Amino acid sequence: MAKEFSRTQRVAQEMQKEIAIIIQREVKDPRIGMATVSGVEVSRDLAYAKVFVTFLNDNEPEQVKTAVKALQDAAGFIRMMLGKAMRLRVVPELTFAYDNSLVEGMRMSNLVTNVVKKDVERRSALGEDQED
Repeated sequence: MAKEFSRTQRVAQEMQKEIAIIIQREVKDPRIGMATVSGVEVSRDLAYAKVFVTFLNDNEPEQVKTAVKALQDAAGFIRMMLGKAMRLRVVPELTFAYDNSLVEGMRMSNLVTNVVKKDVERRSALGEDQED
């Protein structure tokens, strides 16, 4: 039977879980705030990992840049803690990136909601005019 997931996918999934716990419990930098690890992409040789994060309260670009910079500054510490948590021969080098898919999804959802609302208003206005 074929494998369901490749090793890199399994490592990425475990890393996502462990990094989220490390950021929540171990990293004490106030610039980070409430960070959520939304995904991890690991290279095939497990040497590099790109960690995608979102922030609960920060939507301004300047705050996001500051928080990502703080995470990048703490990457060595997070990598060390990750090495203790996971048994890997080589712990990947971490790079943090902001994941704006959540914000974009909410923006698109609002656009669709507004269009539907305007359409319903337009139809009801046309319906009332036709009845007269």
